[in-house]
Amino acid sequence: MTETLQSVEPAAASDDGRLEVISGGRRLLAPGTWLRRTERSQRRRPRPLPLSSVVLVWSCLGLAALAVWSLFYAFALSGLQAQRSQTELYAQFREELSLATAPLGGAITAGSPVAVLDAPQVGIHNLVVVEGTASGQLQAGPGHRRDTALPGQVGYSVLYGRSVMFDAPFGSVARLMPGQTLNVVTGQGSYTYAVEDVRRAGDRLPPPLSSDGSRLVLVTSEGAGWQSGWAPTHLVYVDAVLKGQAGPAPAGRPSSVSVVELAMHGDPGALVLVVLWLQMFAAASLAVVWLAMRWGRWQAWLVGLPVLVACLWGVTSAAVQLLPNLL
Repeated sequence: MTETLQSVEPAAASDDGRLEVISGGRRLLAPGTWLRRTERSQRRRPRPLPLSSVVLVWSCLGLAALAVWSLFYAFALSGLQAQRSQTELYAQFREELSLATAPLGGAITAGSPVAVLDAPQVGIHNLVVVEGTASGQLQAGPGHRRDTALPGQVGYSVLYGRSVMFDAPFGSVARLMPGQTLNVVTGQGSYTYAVEDVRRAGDRLPPPLSSDGSRLVLVTSEGAGWQSGWAPTHLVYVDAVLKGQAGPAPAGRPSSVSVVELAMHGDPGALVLVVLWLQMFAAASLAVVWLAMRWGRWQAWLVGLPVLVACLWGVTSAAVQLLPNLL
């Protein structure tokens, strides 16, 4: 028995604590030794998940990552995009003012700068207003509704501005008080408006304008309660009347605008851009996988990550245009 125990490897312990040694097909037990069976010490490999489960898990992870990216874009990156657009528009408008080529009326290209707005009481400084109020145009800054007069001209001038995304240019206009002033610079000159009232749905409308008067209306959105500051649900209007003489309103202005340019409307036409950007993102993802197989994982990510981020940026920028234009 002693020679047999020395000539073989101890394997495991039986259920009652005795050592089992396998020799020549026989089991020799040594009582008092606590070891686990060899069969139990071997870990079982987990069964691979079915293909459908793998696809479901990766789909959920992808959707979660896309949701996080969308929120990060909406509340952080969109502001950087708007600031860059404002810098470029301000430089363009200054040049047009110096060359006396700033638009005064008639048919104005959508997205072109038409005015600069200042309201220092609520932190608005050198805010460039663009032509048009569709969701895509309001990504660059406040927009002038095309079927109204330009600021400083006879009649009503309506400006739309976002309250949450893209640096929230009109996020503070609801804090304006009656009597405070707004200053607007256009190709016709500099104009000062006095705030009459801040109103919501159901409030009394301001008195009618005189035949040679000018009123500026700022329109944005706001939320109430727990939705305040991130999920606006209703409109707010700031009415201001011109102090001084208004300039003439040239003929040739549009008499109406499309539905996508009205307050709290999205642009369904942006769905085409979303599809195109998604196709580019899919192609870039396949290219990264191919590069990973040829070059290596880290080399492929080093080259492909900026391209993937650019495609994601394009997807979310286009998808945001499907949302209401005053968010």
